[in-house]
Amino acid sequence: MKFRIGYRTIKTAVGTSIAIMIAQMFGLENYVSAGIITILCIQVTKKKSLMASWARFFACLMSMVFASLFFELIAFHPLVIGLLLLFFIPVTVMMKVNDGIVTSSVIILHIYNAGEVTRELLINELGLITIGIGVALLANLYMPSLDGKLIEYQQQIEENFKIIFDEIVKYLRTNESNWDGSELTETYALIEEARALANRDTENRFIQQENLYYSYFRMREKQFEIIERVLPSITSISLQLEQGEMIADFIEELSEHIHPGNTAIVYIEKLLRMRLQFQNMELPKTREEFEARAALLHFTQEMEQYLIIKSNFKGLKMKKGLNQKQVNEAN
Repeated sequence: MKFRIGYRTIKTAVGTSIAIMIAQMFGLENYVSAGIITILCIQVTKKKSLMASWARFFACLMSMVFASLFFELIAFHPLVIGLLLLFFIPVTVMMKVNDGIVTSSVIILHIYNAGEVTRELLINELGLITIGIGVALLANLYMPSLDGKLIEYQQQIEENFKIIFDEIVKYLRTNESNWDGSELTETYALIEEARALANRDTENRFIQQENLYYSYFRMREKQFEIIERVLPSITSISLQLEQGEMIADFIEELSEHIHPGNTAIVYIEKLLRMRLQFQNMELPKTREEFEARAALLHFTQEMEQYLIIKSNFKGLKMKKGLNQKQVNEAN
């Protein structure tokens, strides 16, 4: 079994130790609780960390107010803790800071254990909260770049698109195929994983801006839906036709230019010119030929939508070595 320590684990271990050391250095009571708060506040993304930290800070302040009122006005008794929580938890849910319930419970128990509410106690608890949350926020300022993994997903998806297109070309030219279709299942899974990772990358940015990788994988998802939709109509064709050969040439060229460029207008124009050629050809002579040509026409219409989807995408930064002509021909 492979053993691997992730960045979050390292940040949690280091952050917890630092928070406890700082709290101990300031002479705070229950200083280990600063480490607990740090553990709870370290999240997988910057935005989640910020939201969790705010929820816990606000909930802890509320818990100090609730604890002071319930314990001082009623009594320092275990039953009062239960009564307090009956009111406190619904309020945190209503205020949408229920992520801070666990942390707040620690503060409540500290105050209960002290046996009295004093200014020094409240300052101590505020210090634990501030140190614990502050260290977690500082630890989460660093997030490893996901660009490398996102590029890897991009390349794998594009390679699978090429394989699928090559299989379409092969079938149009021979009406035969021994393809098992495994790339379809694999591509679906890759797109799902890539979108989740791109969304995580978005949440690591405090400044709201468009994430081109997320847009890219969303675009590929829409294109993939079209590919899945047209495959049954293509495999229903049992004739080798001149129109099928022309489409095969077009798809073959298309498959050689699958990369994250920013326009597909070149191929849209080629597709439209090919359709005009179809209109000037002889009419089908048999029912079978008519159905085959109808399926091919439907395929070209779907491929036009495929290209339009790409043409509406801004485009990712191109890899080194691609010239301007290749950028313009990206699909």
